[in-house]
Amino acid sequence: MAARDALSQTTRLASSSALLQVLFRLVTFGLNAFTLRYLSRELIGLVNVRLTLLYSTVVFLAREAFRRACLSGSTKRNWTKTINLLWLTVPLGVFWSVFLGLVWLHLLEVPDPSVVPHYQAGVVAFGLSAIIELLGEPFWVLAQAHLFVRLKVVAESLSVVSKCILTVILVVLFPQWGLYIFSLAQLLYVSVLVMCYVIYFVMFLGSPEATKKSFPVARMKALLPNLVEDETFVNWKEARLTWSFFKQSFLKQILTEGERYVMTFLNVLNFGDQGVYDIVNNLGSLVARFIFLPIEESFYVFFAKVLERGKHVKDQKQDDVAMAANVLELLLKLVLLIGLTITVFGYAYSQLALDIYGGSMLSSGTGPDLLRCYSLYVLFLAINGVTECFTFALMCKEEVDRYNFVMLALSFMFLCVSYFLTHWHGSVGFILANCFNMGIRIAHSVHYIYNYFKESTYSPLAGLLPSPVLVLVYIISGVITGFSEGFLCCDNGWMARLIHVGVGALCFAATVVTMFCTETKLVHFVRSQ
Repeated sequence: MAARDALSQTTRLASSSALLQVLFRLVTFGLNAFTLRYLSRELIGLVNVRLTLLYSTVVFLAREAFRRACLSGSTKRNWTKTINLLWLTVPLGVFWSVFLGLVWLHLLEVPDPSVVPHYQAGVVAFGLSAIIELLGEPFWVLAQAHLFVRLKVVAESLSVVSKCILTVILVVLFPQWGLYIFSLAQLLYVSVLVMCYVIYFVMFLGSPEATKKSFPVARMKALLPNLVEDETFVNWKEARLTWSFFKQSFLKQILTEGERYVMTFLNVLNFGDQGVYDIVNNLGSLVARFIFLPIEESFYVFFAKVLERGKHVKDQKQDDVAMAANVLELLLKLVLLIGLTITVFGYAYSQLALDIYGGSMLSSGTGPDLLRCYSLYVLFLAINGVTECFTFALMCKEEVDRYNFVMLALSFMFLCVSYFLTHWHGSVGFILANCFNMGIRIAHSVHYIYNYFKESTYSPLAGLLPSPVLVLVYIISGVITGFSEGFLCCDNGWMARLIHVGVGALCFAATVVTMFCTETKLVHFVRSQ
């Protein structure tokens, strides 16, 4: 019963997070289309690649390992020690912010002030924003562990909307401010985000609702670092697991943002090309971010709650194993079909999408090829997100440590492949390198899942095998839309474009109908959950 409750709450969290990500990406989508007409490619490239990389690196290195460790296991724990451990993210964030800020200021190429002014202020602002966001980490983990769905939705919605409104106002009124615009917007975003969590817990703690739920924290003071008499400051088991995940997170960040590090440190693309790459990257990753990421985050919590970390499959509760295997199989099938749909239809509609979105600046040159390759990369992202989500939820400390060595070798290999492929095929090489990287990570996770279930009667990896009839429909749709693009898009006027869109709509409808007829088990799962 507890496992079913966890599944119900997790699917609600995943679907709410997905809807939230849809809102984020639609707003960001519109904002980028708007700013493209007011600001230079160089400014957008510097903000979206270099400064955002600084912010994401500081935040990721300071908190990712703590989140993984503190969200593992039951919510019944000594939350005082867990909260103490989470507050260590702040000094760690200060260290990374100062250290990396100095690297960004003194070791990297400084942009021409006449093209991109106020670079130093931008570095300081984005580093400071990372520290401010880390102040809300104990609140975030507590909310995520107890599946506070509405809090996350409201907090992130308000912060994103606030950031976008301020950005639009400043871009229209003061476009000459350059990086000041994005610096102020970033600081507003993290401030609103943290304040939403703080205000919620101020109102929630001590309320009848908290008492009814037997919430483990009774007052705001308990959310600050507290010493426990005759006990250690933190739970050392959690601390050791955090250290293992920290070593892994360092490598995972290189793999996740590898192309940005290569761009930033090796100068293989100028700021203008970086801007085009980032715009296409954001456009291509819309579905990956608003569907796959919420699924990965939410079902990591589900698998960690239902199955015990590091325990053999035969020693787990068999009802829970059956549920976990069934959910994993259906999740794999779900993300596989979404990924295949994007890969097939993305190829024929990349140039049209870029032409509508950003005009000839994006639809000419390497833009369409970038988006076509990214459509394939989305398929790899889809499968990797779910397989790693299960793997990381079940690995014991020793397995995590062993995996760190795999990640180390993979990180080095990925950076080398990125560098050479970029010299061979420009910015498209980054996406090809990412496909290579994801392919190896998928292979490792699939191997772990196979070994985990091989002594049981369950085969969740069957979710990676779509119906042969559906595969045939995908192939036919790809061929038809490919010919449609060649004859109708994109220099033959709007009527030809509309016909091209109509052809795609018919092929898509045929694909969806085939899904409903051949994947009935998946359809039932999506409808019921």
